[in-house]
Amino acid sequence: MRSFGSDNNASVHPKIMEALTDANRDQAPGYGDDEWTQRASESVRSLFDGEVLPLFVYNGTGSNMVALQLMTRSYNSILCAETAHIAVDECNAPGKFTGCMLRPVDTRDGKLTPELLRPYLTGFGFEHHSQPGALYVSQCTELGTVYTPDELKALVDFVHGYGLKVHLDGARIANAAASLGVSIKEISQDCGVDTMTLGGTKNGLMFGECVVVFDRSLFDAAKYVRKQSGQLASKMRYISAQFSAYLEDGLWLECAAHANRMAGILYRRLSAIPGIVFTQKVQSNQLFLTMPKKVSEKLSEDYFFYFWNEAAGEVRFVTSFDTVEKDIDNLVAAVETAMK
Repeated sequence: MRSFGSDNNASVHPKIMEALTDANRDQAPGYGDDEWTQRASESVRSLFDGEVLPLFVYNGTGSNMVALQLMTRSYNSILCAETAHIAVDECNAPGKFTGCMLRPVDTRDGKLTPELLRPYLTGFGFEHHSQPGALYVSQCTELGTVYTPDELKALVDFVHGYGLKVHLDGARIANAAASLGVSIKEISQDCGVDTMTLGGTKNGLMFGECVVVFDRSLFDAAKYVRKQSGQLASKMRYISAQFSAYLEDGLWLECAAHANRMAGILYRRLSAIPGIVFTQKVQSNQLFLTMPKKVSEKLSEDYFFYFWNEAAGEVRFVTSFDTVEKDIDNLVAAVETAMK
Protein backbone atom coordinates (compact mmCIF):
# COMPACT_ATOMS: atom_id res chain seq x y z
CA MET A 1 0.00 0.00 0.00
CA ARG A 2 1.37 3.41 -0.96
CA SER A 3 1.02 6.01 1.76
CA PHE A 4 1.02 9.77 2.16
CA GLY A 5 0.70 9.48 5.92
CA SER A 6 4.32 10.06 6.91
CA ASP A 7 7.88 9.81 5.68
CA ASN A 8 8.27 7.31 8.52
CA ASN A 9 6.28 4.93 6.31
CA ALA A 10 8.89 5.03 3.53
CA SER A 11 11.19 2.14 2.73
CA VAL A 12 14.90 2.06 3.56
CA HIS A 13 17.08 3.52 0.84
CA PRO A 14 19.05 0.78 -0.98
CA LYS A 15 22.39 2.47 -0.17
CA ILE A 16 21.47 2.49 3.51
CA MET A 17 20.49 -1.17 3.38
CA GLU A 18 23.81 -1.93 1.70
CA ALA A 19 25.65 -0.11 4.50
CA LEU A 20 23.78 -2.14 7.10
CA THR A 21 24.70 -5.37 5.32
CA ASP A 22 28.33 -4.31 5.21
CA ALA A 23 28.32 -3.58 8.95
CA ASN A 24 26.87 -7.03 9.57
CA ARG A 25 29.70 -9.05 8.00
CA ASP A 26 31.67 -9.69 11.18
CA GLN A 27 31.86 -8.90 14.86
CA ALA A 28 32.77 -5.44 16.13
CA PRO A 29 33.22 -3.68 19.49
CA GLY A 30 30.04 -2.39 21.10
CA TYR A 31 28.82 0.96 22.39
CA GLY A 32 30.47 3.01 19.65
CA ASP A 33 34.03 1.69 19.86
CA ASP A 34 33.86 0.48 16.27
CA GLU A 35 35.17 1.71 12.95
CA TRP A 36 31.73 2.62 11.58
CA THR A 37 30.94 4.92 14.50
CA GLN A 38 34.33 6.62 14.27
CA ARG A 39 33.86 7.16 10.55
CA ALA A 40 30.28 8.41 10.94
CA SER A 41 31.33 10.78 13.73
CA GLU A 42 33.91 12.33 11.42
CA SER A 43 31.28 12.63 8.69
CA VAL A 44 29.02 14.53 11.07
CA ARG A 45 31.86 16.77 12.24
CA SER A 46 32.75 17.60 8.64
CA LEU A 47 29.37 19.33 8.27
CA PHE A 48 30.30 21.92 10.88
CA ASP A 49 33.09 24.23 12.07
CA GLY A 50 35.10 23.61 15.19
CA GLU A 51 34.71 20.77 17.63
CA VAL A 52 31.21 19.31 17.93
CA LEU A 53 30.04 16.20 19.76
CA PRO A 54 27.95 13.67 17.77
CA LEU A 55 25.80 11.25 19.78
CA PHE A 56 24.01 8.53 17.83
CA VAL A 57 20.65 7.54 19.31
CA TYR A 58 17.76 5.26 18.43
CA ASN A 59 14.99 7.72 17.57
CA GLY A 60 13.66 11.25 17.49
CA THR A 61 11.98 11.25 20.88
CA GLY A 62 15.20 9.92 22.37
CA SER A 63 17.24 12.65 20.71
CA ASN A 64 14.97 15.34 22.16
CA MET A 65 15.11 13.77 25.62
CA VAL A 66 18.91 13.67 25.58
CA ALA A 67 19.35 17.23 24.32
CA LEU A 68 16.76 18.81 26.60
CA GLN A 69 18.06 17.01 29.68
CA LEU A 70 21.51 18.34 28.92
CA MET A 71 20.41 21.95 29.01
CA THR A 72 17.78 22.09 31.78
CA ARG A 73 17.07 21.45 35.44
CA SER A 74 13.73 20.16 36.69
CA TYR A 75 12.64 23.61 37.85
CA ASN A 76 12.97 25.02 34.33
CA SER A 77 10.33 25.47 31.69
CA ILE A 78 10.82 24.62 28.02
CA LEU A 79 9.25 26.94 25.47
CA CYS A 80 7.99 25.49 22.20
CA ALA A 81 5.35 25.99 19.54
CA GLU A 82 1.89 24.65 20.35
CA THR A 83 2.27 22.26 17.41
CA ALA A 84 5.77 21.12 18.44
CA HIS A 85 6.54 17.41 18.40
CA ILE A 86 7.49 17.46 22.09
CA ALA A 87 4.12 19.05 22.94
CA VAL A 88 1.91 16.84 20.77
CA ASP A 89 3.51 13.55 19.76
CA GLU A 90 5.95 12.37 22.41
CA CYS A 91 3.59 11.33 25.23
CA ASN A 92 5.27 13.95 27.46
CA ALA A 93 8.54 11.99 27.41
CA PRO A 94 10.60 15.22 27.48
CA GLY A 95 8.54 16.46 30.42
CA LYS A 96 8.96 13.19 32.30
CA PHE A 97 12.69 12.85 31.70
CA THR A 98 13.59 16.50 32.29
CA GLY A 99 11.01 17.24 34.99
CA CYS A 100 10.41 20.54 33.21
CA MET A 101 7.12 22.18 32.40
CA LEU A 102 6.43 22.59 28.69
CA ARG A 103 5.15 26.04 27.72
CA PRO A 104 3.44 25.72 24.31
CA VAL A 105 3.13 28.98 22.34
CA ASP A 106 0.35 29.49 19.81
CA THR A 107 1.62 30.19 16.29
CA ARG A 108 -0.05 30.76 12.93
CA ASP A 109 2.35 28.68 10.87
CA GLY A 110 4.37 26.66 13.38
CA LYS A 111 7.15 29.27 13.46
CA LEU A 112 8.10 31.06 16.66
CA THR A 113 9.21 34.70 16.77
CA PRO A 114 10.71 36.90 19.49
CA GLU A 115 7.39 38.72 19.74
CA LEU A 116 5.49 35.50 20.39
CA LEU A 117 8.00 34.39 23.03
CA ARG A 118 8.34 37.67 24.92
CA PRO A 119 5.26 37.20 27.18
CA TYR A 120 6.66 33.84 28.36
CA LEU A 121 10.04 35.21 29.40
CA THR A 122 9.01 36.39 32.84
CA GLY A 123 9.39 35.40 36.47
CA PHE A 124 13.17 35.14 36.44
CA GLY A 125 14.53 34.78 39.98
CA PHE A 126 11.04 34.35 41.48
CA GLU A 127 11.08 31.03 43.33
CA HIS A 128 7.36 30.38 42.91
CA HIS A 129 7.64 30.25 39.10
CA SER A 130 9.27 27.75 36.81
CA GLN A 131 12.36 29.37 35.36
CA PRO A 132 12.50 29.61 31.55
CA GLY A 133 15.48 27.43 30.66
CA ALA A 134 15.31 26.24 27.09
CA LEU A 135 13.71 26.82 23.73
CA TYR A 136 12.74 23.95 21.44
CA VAL A 137 12.53 24.76 17.72
CA SER A 138 11.69 22.45 14.80
CA GLN A 139 13.28 22.82 11.37
CA CYS A 140 11.13 22.06 9.35
CA THR A 141 8.23 22.90 11.64
CA GLU A 142 5.42 20.45 12.31
CA LEU A 143 3.35 22.43 9.79
CA GLY A 144 5.92 21.98 7.05
CA THR A 145 7.14 25.57 7.11
CA VAL A 146 10.81 26.53 7.16
CA TYR A 147 12.81 29.10 9.12
CA THR A 148 15.22 31.17 7.05
CA PRO A 149 18.72 31.50 8.56
CA ASP A 150 17.96 35.12 9.50
CA GLU A 151 14.69 34.18 11.21
CA LEU A 152 16.30 31.40 13.20
CA LYS A 153 19.34 33.44 14.20
CA ALA A 154 17.14 36.31 15.40
CA LEU A 155 15.14 33.87 17.50
CA VAL A 156 18.22 32.21 19.01
CA ASP A 157 19.94 35.53 19.75
CA PHE A 158 16.76 36.77 21.44
CA VAL A 159 16.41 33.89 23.90
CA HIS A 160 20.15 33.67 24.49
CA GLY A 161 19.81 37.22 25.75
CA TYR A 162 17.58 35.84 28.51
CA GLY A 163 20.00 33.02 29.33
CA LEU A 164 18.04 30.23 27.64
CA LYS A 165 19.66 27.46 25.63
CA VAL A 166 18.24 26.28 22.30
CA HIS A 167 17.62 22.80 20.95
CA LEU A 168 16.87 22.48 17.25
CA ASP A 169 14.85 19.41 16.31
CA GLY A 170 16.12 18.66 12.82
CA ALA A 171 14.21 15.46 12.18
CA ARG A 172 13.51 16.96 8.73
CA ILE A 173 16.40 19.42 8.56
CA ALA A 174 17.51 17.88 5.26
CA ASN A 175 14.19 18.95 3.73
CA ALA A 176 14.66 22.46 5.10
CA ALA A 177 18.19 22.72 3.68
CA ALA A 178 17.01 21.44 0.30
CA SER A 179 14.13 23.90 0.31
CA LEU A 180 16.35 26.89 1.12
CA GLY A 181 19.31 25.81 -0.99
CA VAL A 182 21.68 26.08 1.98
CA SER A 183 23.89 23.74 3.98
CA ILE A 184 22.79 22.10 7.21
CA LYS A 185 25.39 24.19 9.02
CA GLU A 186 23.83 27.44 7.80
CA ILE A 187 20.51 26.64 9.47
CA SER A 188 21.88 25.20 12.69
CA GLN A 189 25.38 25.98 13.96
CA ASP A 190 25.63 29.31 12.14
CA CYS A 191 22.39 30.40 13.83
CA GLY A 192 23.84 29.74 17.27
CA VAL A 193 21.80 26.76 18.49
CA ASP A 194 23.31 24.82 21.39
CA THR A 195 22.22 21.33 20.33
CA MET A 196 20.40 19.82 17.39
CA THR A 197 18.93 16.58 16.13
CA LEU A 198 20.42 15.58 12.80
CA GLY A 199 17.57 13.49 11.42
CA GLY A 200 17.83 10.36 9.35
CA THR A 201 14.83 8.09 9.90
CA LYS A 202 12.43 10.29 7.93
CA ASN A 203 14.85 10.55 5.01
CA GLY A 204 15.89 7.02 4.07
CA LEU A 205 17.40 5.42 7.19
CA MET A 206 15.97 2.32 8.82
CA PHE A 207 16.26 3.89 12.26
CA GLY A 208 18.47 6.28 14.18
CA GLU A 209 19.13 9.97 14.71
CA CYS A 210 22.19 11.92 15.79
CA VAL A 211 22.28 14.50 18.57
CA VAL A 212 24.90 17.11 17.72
CA VAL A 213 26.14 19.14 20.69
CA PHE A 214 27.69 22.51 19.85
CA ASP A 215 27.91 24.00 23.37
CA ARG A 216 31.21 22.70 24.76
CA SER A 217 30.01 23.19 28.33
CA LEU A 218 27.58 20.31 27.71
CA PHE A 219 30.15 17.84 26.35
CA ASP A 220 31.15 16.16 29.61
CA ALA A 221 27.64 15.35 30.75
CA ALA A 222 26.36 14.25 27.35
CA LYS A 223 27.52 10.63 27.38
CA TYR A 224 26.04 10.03 30.83
CA VAL A 225 22.70 11.56 29.86
CA ARG A 226 22.54 9.42 26.72
CA LYS A 227 23.19 6.26 28.74
CA GLN A 228 20.71 7.17 31.48
CA SER A 229 18.08 7.90 28.84
CA GLY A 230 18.33 4.40 27.38
CA GLN A 231 19.73 5.76 24.11
CA LEU A 232 23.22 4.22 24.15
CA ALA A 233 23.04 1.47 21.54
CA SER A 234 25.15 -1.59 22.30
CA LYS A 235 25.42 -2.48 18.59
CA MET A 236 25.86 1.14 17.62
CA ARG A 237 27.47 0.33 14.29
CA TYR A 238 24.03 -0.37 12.84
CA ILE A 239 23.06 3.26 13.45
CA SER A 240 26.37 4.86 12.55
CA ALA A 241 26.97 2.81 9.39
CA GLN A 242 23.74 4.29 8.05
CA PHE A 243 24.92 7.83 8.77
CA SER A 244 28.18 7.27 6.91
CA ALA A 245 26.27 6.24 3.78
CA TYR A 246 23.76 9.04 4.36
CA LEU A 247 26.29 11.86 4.67
CA GLU A 248 29.39 10.99 2.67
CA ASP A 249 28.05 11.17 -0.88
CA GLY A 250 25.26 13.70 -0.43
CA LEU A 251 22.55 11.06 -0.16
CA TRP A 252 20.79 13.15 2.51
CA LEU A 253 20.32 16.01 0.05
CA GLU A 254 19.33 13.78 -2.84
CA CYS A 255 16.59 12.11 -0.80
CA ALA A 256 15.27 15.33 0.71
CA ALA A 257 15.27 17.23 -2.59
CA HIS A 258 13.30 14.42 -4.24
CA ALA A 259 10.72 14.35 -1.44
CA ASN A 260 10.34 18.14 -1.66
CA ARG A 261 10.02 17.96 -5.44
CA MET A 262 7.26 15.36 -5.18
CA ALA A 263 5.46 17.59 -2.66
CA GLY A 264 5.67 20.49 -5.12
CA ILE A 265 4.14 18.40 -7.90
CA LEU A 266 1.37 17.18 -5.62
CA TYR A 267 0.69 20.75 -4.50
CA ARG A 268 0.33 22.01 -8.06
CA ARG A 269 -1.92 19.11 -9.07
CA LEU A 270 -4.22 19.41 -6.05
CA SER A 271 -4.35 23.22 -6.25
CA ALA A 272 -6.05 22.88 -9.63
CA ILE A 273 -8.99 20.98 -8.11
CA PRO A 274 -11.92 23.21 -7.03
CA GLY A 275 -12.73 22.71 -3.36
CA ILE A 276 -9.15 22.04 -2.27
CA VAL A 277 -7.68 24.80 -0.08
CA PHE A 278 -4.14 24.76 1.29
CA THR A 279 -3.82 25.98 4.87
CA GLN A 280 -0.02 26.33 5.01
CA LYS A 281 2.72 27.26 2.58
CA VAL A 282 4.25 24.17 0.99
CA GLN A 283 7.94 24.66 1.73
CA SER A 284 9.09 21.10 2.34
CA ASN A 285 7.64 17.62 1.97
CA GLN A 286 4.51 18.22 4.06
CA LEU A 287 1.20 19.48 2.69
CA PHE A 288 -1.71 20.75 4.78
CA LEU A 289 -5.07 21.27 3.10
CA THR A 290 -8.81 21.12 3.51
CA MET A 291 -11.33 19.22 1.43
CA PRO A 292 -14.97 18.23 1.91
CA LYS A 293 -15.39 15.64 4.65
CA LYS A 294 -17.05 13.11 2.35
CA VAL A 295 -14.03 13.33 0.03
CA SER A 296 -11.43 12.77 2.75
CA GLU A 297 -13.45 9.90 4.21
CA LYS A 298 -13.74 8.24 0.81
CA LEU A 299 -10.03 8.79 0.17
CA SER A 300 -9.11 7.17 3.49
CA GLU A 301 -10.56 3.86 2.30
CA ASP A 302 -7.59 3.42 -0.03
CA TYR A 303 -4.91 5.77 1.34
CA PHE A 304 -3.39 6.30 4.75
CA PHE A 305 -2.93 9.94 5.76
CA TYR A 306 -3.54 11.98 8.89
CA PHE A 307 -6.64 14.00 9.66
CA TRP A 308 -4.89 17.01 11.16
CA ASN A 309 -7.86 19.13 12.23
CA GLU A 310 -11.06 17.16 11.76
CA ALA A 311 -13.28 20.07 12.77
CA ALA A 312 -11.83 22.17 9.95
CA GLY A 313 -11.60 19.30 7.47
CA GLU A 314 -7.81 19.67 7.41
CA VAL A 315 -5.59 16.75 6.39
CA ARG A 316 -1.85 16.24 6.02
CA PHE A 317 -0.06 14.54 3.15
CA VAL A 318 3.66 13.78 3.34
CA THR A 319 5.92 12.75 0.47
CA SER A 320 9.11 10.73 0.85
CA PHE A 321 12.34 9.88 -0.95
CA ASP A 322 10.56 6.87 -2.46
CA THR A 323 7.43 8.70 -3.62
CA VAL A 324 7.12 8.51 -7.41
CA GLU A 325 4.96 10.47 -9.83
CA LYS A 326 2.69 7.48 -10.37
CA ASP A 327 1.80 7.67 -6.66
CA ILE A 328 0.79 11.28 -7.18
CA ASP A 329 -1.17 10.47 -10.35
CA ASN A 330 -3.13 7.82 -8.50
CA LEU A 331 -3.83 10.02 -5.47
CA VAL A 332 -4.96 12.98 -7.57
CA ALA A 333 -7.21 10.71 -9.63
CA ALA A 334 -8.75 9.34 -6.45
CA VAL A 335 -9.39 12.88 -5.16
CA GLU A 336 -10.97 13.92 -8.46
CA THR A 337 -13.21 10.85 -8.46
CA ALA A 338 -14.28 11.45 -4.85
CA MET A 339 -14.98 15.10 -5.63
CA LYS A 340 -17.46 14.09 -8.33
